[in-house]
Amino acid sequence: MQGGDIVIGSTLVFDLETKRLAQEVGGWSNIDKLGLAAAVLLVVETDETHRFVEQDAEELIGQLLKADQVVGFNIVRFDYQVLRPYGLTPGPDLIGRTVDLLDHIYQSLGYRVSLDNLAEATLGERKSADGLAAVKWYREGKLDQVLDYCEQDVRITHRLWEYGRQNGQIKYRDREFGLHTLPVSW
Repeated sequence: MQGGDIVIGSTLVFDLETKRLAQEVGGWSNIDKLGLAAAVLLVVETDETHRFVEQDAEELIGQLLKADQVVGFNIVRFDYQVLRPYGLTPGPDLIGRTVDLLDHIYQSLGYRVSLDNLAEATLGERKSADGLAAVKWYREGKLDQVLDYCEQDVRITHRLWEYGRQNGQIKYRDREFGLHTLPVSW
């Protein structure tokens, strides 16, 4: 892990990147076979980031389990499932302390909206890449680039979460690029 100690009781914003693509492991029903390439935690109270690679998985899981709250984008259905082979069992206690922005959006709209869409519409910023690029960089041995990208996603997720908390809404574009406001209460 890179970074200082994480205070027990913190709110953590979390994202990870994988070693493989879904089609390489038999589809989305096998998320637990994707393998952890890199992960980043942001401690909301201090704005410090902590970087993890596969051999740090046990420490990463320990930090997630100690947090008062874990914030992320699609972390219940994706990130937590990637961590299952490393020992994470996302039970009711962890799920109850998790704010999954995508889950809130899906519950409201009935369909999924990408982090890039929400960030552009709400914050006026775009992601620098996507998970496909992160897998490519991992395979090329560019782990620092994967970690930088992962940290950027964590910071965008944090700003989106904070915007929603402060304003009670976020924005998104529909398939015809119309701008909409979505009330949120996270």
